[in-house]
Amino acid sequence: MKEQKTTNNIQPKNKNFELLRKHFSNFFDNNENFDFEKFKRYLSKNEDINFSKESYGMDWLGKSYARLLANDEATTLLREDEEWNNREENKNSEHLLIKGDNLEVLKLLSNAYYEKIKMIYIDPPYNTGGDGFVYEDNRKFTVEELSKLAGIDEDKAKRILEFTESKSNSHSAWLTFMYPRLYIAKQLLKEDGVIFVSIDDNEVAQLRLLMDEIFGEENFVEIFNWQKTTTPPNLSNKTKKSIEYILLYQKQNCGFLKGLVKESKSSNGLMNQSNSEKVLTFPEKITKTKLKNGVYKRGSYGTQTYKIELLEDTEVLNGVFIKPIKLRGKFKWSQDYLNNAIKNNVAIYIQTDAFSPSYEKKEYDPEKPWNIINKSFGVGTNENAGDELDNLFVTNFSEKLYPKPTSLIKYLINFLVKSNDIILDFFAGSGTTGDAIMQLNAEDGGNRKYILVQLPEEIDSKKNKTAYDFVQNELNVENPTIFEITKERLIRAAKKIKIETLDIKINKKQKEIKEFESKLDLENYKEKIKKLEEEMNNLQKQDLGFKIFQTIPNNEGKWENYILKLEKFAPHQKLFNEDKLNNEDLKTLLTTWKTYDGIKLTQNLKEIDLEDYRGYYFDNKLYLVNKGFETKHLKKLLEEIDENRDFYPATIIAFGYNFESKMLREIEDNIKIYKNKKQIDIDFIVRY
Repeated sequence: MKEQKTTNNIQPKNKNFELLRKHFSNFFDNNENFDFEKFKRYLSKNEDINFSKESYGMDWLGKSYARLLANDEATTLLREDEEWNNREENKNSEHLLIKGDNLEVLKLLSNAYYEKIKMIYIDPPYNTGGDGFVYEDNRKFTVEELSKLAGIDEDKAKRILEFTESKSNSHSAWLTFMYPRLYIAKQLLKEDGVIFVSIDDNEVAQLRLLMDEIFGEENFVEIFNWQKTTTPPNLSNKTKKSIEYILLYQKQNCGFLKGLVKESKSSNGLMNQSNSEKVLTFPEKITKTKLKNGVYKRGSYGTQTYKIELLEDTEVLNGVFIKPIKLRGKFKWSQDYLNNAIKNNVAIYIQTDAFSPSYEKKEYDPEKPWNIINKSFGVGTNENAGDELDNLFVTNFSEKLYPKPTSLIKYLINFLVKSNDIILDFFAGSGTTGDAIMQLNAEDGGNRKYILVQLPEEIDSKKNKTAYDFVQNELNVENPTIFEITKERLIRAAKKIKIETLDIKINKKQKEIKEFESKLDLENYKEKIKKLEEEMNNLQKQDLGFKIFQTIPNNEGKWENYILKLEKFAPHQKLFNEDKLNNEDLKTLLTTWKTYDGIKLTQNLKEIDLEDYRGYYFDNKLYLVNKGFETKHLKKLLEEIDENRDFYPATIIAFGYNFESKMLREIEDNIKIYKNKKQIDIDFIVRY
């Protein structure tokens, strides 16, 4: 029987630490501490490794504290909004909206979504002085505690605590706020995943250095310049700021950035379809295989005439130049360049005896995007974003909410996100990312999923009276928060997409099906009808719902003594009154535990009936959290394992406080006997 003090010890997964433990276990002591000095001495024996005393880097007041926060335990649990999630439109949804501090949420999701996210887009506070950003932190350390935990002197620890407690908006405060969030976010990305971060000129320099440190300078891809406004400058003496920046980093260098794929051009009948390498072929009348030196002048390119200069060893094979040439008297193609062009199905070929050249290519390679994003790429501005939000709600609703246009998010998603990938936005704001993903799915039939995280940040009734009054009066929320806007935007956007996109497409396909079914030669149209029906079913199944979860403190109220007992547990002590926990509390515990055990929030635990006792099962894990477990339930459990082929709990996890010590030993003994008899592996864990 293993004991785990898990609930108050959920930490972000760290792949690097796991690799150290796997390959250099001899450098860990009995307390699981890594002996760096011993490791350094070991590495120094290798002559190829140099330990530089001076290097380029970034430092700020609070960096040691930020690192501590990145690896500190979560202080919350995850609770499901069961009523909302069981609604018909939401019960099978794979979209998520989570209410809470995004640092806490990232930690709680770090196991279940470890290396599962394809793309992250965030629009964090810009720290302009007018956007309301101040550093707030509910973690309380003494100077001595922080000094010990962060490995810094007490004077520095004191200065850090002063700015964390003073609601600072300095560069140091902003970096301390961003570092742990970006650090954990990196762990969630797939190996070929990417992150986009919007920012303006106030923190762009600091953000670039911070991202270099976390993701690696070699994984920087681009800084995009997005034209956020087309409104002309006013008479102010200040320069009109019309650009914001979007930093793009990849998890690791996988050479993914090829951009948007252009439509293939027509082959004009010159493509030999039977050849798997797609080699270009030409009219048979061209038989000349070698040309002498000379200049040939024919044809036009727009309004310009151009020349081909045949160099000394120029050759033409089946109408394709296969040796160096000069094009239009300007550009000399080297042999390597020409070979690469031919390899990629680009060729200059002879159309007539006059040797008039042109280009032909069956498929165009994806092109790298511009680092400028504006209306010429179909991307809107802040004004468009405001209109989108106002049209969903009421006039002037978007004021002081600073939304991004959905067209911007769709443009970024189209770089590389496939139809089944997960996209995370942990500064969800008004919910633009979720809206954009639903729009894209409706347009191309994709199944992208979103995870949005939003703090229940209070709406300032003076700065945005329209939004405040709407949430309070129309949505009946006593204390209006941004989270309520996020939620309502997703609801309204889904309805809009259904009416304006999906229903129209479905009706169109229904009409096409009826037209084909009315044909006399119906047999010839069966395949087309079948394809249309599949497309229509896909449209009807589009995910327009979402599930809601929220973080709740695990150090307040009924959980307070629970945490105390975690730290000082002894069977004879009665520090924690488990009778206070109701069914909802136990479900909260289950939700938190399942994510810790790597089960996604959208994957529901299956109830297992063990006589009159309920267990919860998924992915070979069985949770026993309810009171009242007796010998008869243990007997039924073993029978189920023996007889039910679909039920194989490789791990059985019991909530220790709801079991008598005698029963825990009985379960352990019987599981051990059963394991030996059946020669199978079953772990029994008692969790607190």
